Amino acid sequence: MTESLWLDTATVDEAAAVTVKLTDSIIDGLLRVPSGLEARVYEAMRYSALAPGKRLRPLLVLASARLFGVDRRSALQVAAAIEMVHAYSLIHDDLPAMDDDDLRRGKPSCHRAFDEATAILAGDALQTRAFEVLAEEDTHSDPLARADLVQALAMAAGPHGMVGGQMIDMLAEGEALTVSQVGRLHALKTGRLIQYSAEAGAILGRAPSAIRQSIANYGRDLGAAFQIADDVLDVTASAAELGKTAGKDVASGKATLVSLIGVERAQRQAEMLAAQAVAHLEYFGARAARLAALADFVVTRRN
Repeated sequence: MTESLWLDTATVDEAAAVTVKLTDSIIDGLLRVPSGLEARVYEAMRYSALAPGKRLRPLLVLASARLFGVDRRSALQVAAAIEMVHAYSLIHDDLPAMDDDDLRRGKPSCHRAFDEATAILAGDALQTRAFEVLAEEDTHSDPLARADLVQALAMAAGPHGMVGGQMIDMLAEGEALTVSQVGRLHALKTGRLIQYSAEAGAILGRAPSAIRQSIANYGRDLGAAFQIADDVLDVTASAAELGKTAGKDVASGKATLVSLIGVERAQRQAEMLAAQAVAHLEYFGARAARLAALADFVVTRRN
């Protein structure tokens, strides 16, 4: 498949397949296994970062970066960094102290394939390697752009974002949260990294603040739609479809939009948020067709 087909006329599934190939090639180069005793942690890092998956976040980076004429190598560096942060979050999410899950992306969780200590270290190492990659000159020639990328990812992944959302998620087990509280949990735990993935293209392209905000708003609403759709799938899809244990939210007593308003209303809410995300792309017109198609994909997928 040519690059132009991937960017312009391919289906989302076709574009995702090419994105997997491109992103994984970069990750493979960034996580070469050394010959020393530390090789085991690299093997665990690769096990999780290169596990089968949709690579939605890298795809968002690449589609957004194209709007701003960003060099593909730069975009792929950022895509790889975000995927490494995402993989770290999944490793830690599956640990016995967190969600205690034995299955991830159709394979044994990292702590099952290796051991808990190695899994913790692999997650830590993937996170720090991601920031190292963002700071490298290969990512962008402008040090201010690299600093913006680092700062924005730190905000998205840390206590103001993903980590904060995970803390709320853990505290909420067995608790009765309101719809707005669940919405905030989703916005932090899942939405902020998806928002960053879309916004990264604008950062790389040094877009004006108003345009960057439009892309960020698209990512924010897309992230919310994605998490609601994920919660719907948790109760409607099989473990084989999901590549992870189905029904975990119900079993652990987690508060989700599905548990509060039901599957049908939750699905409609996800579709509304996806449409809202697309509305933020009006400025770009037909050039944002890939991002618009991703919004539809997020709420119609089966895994």
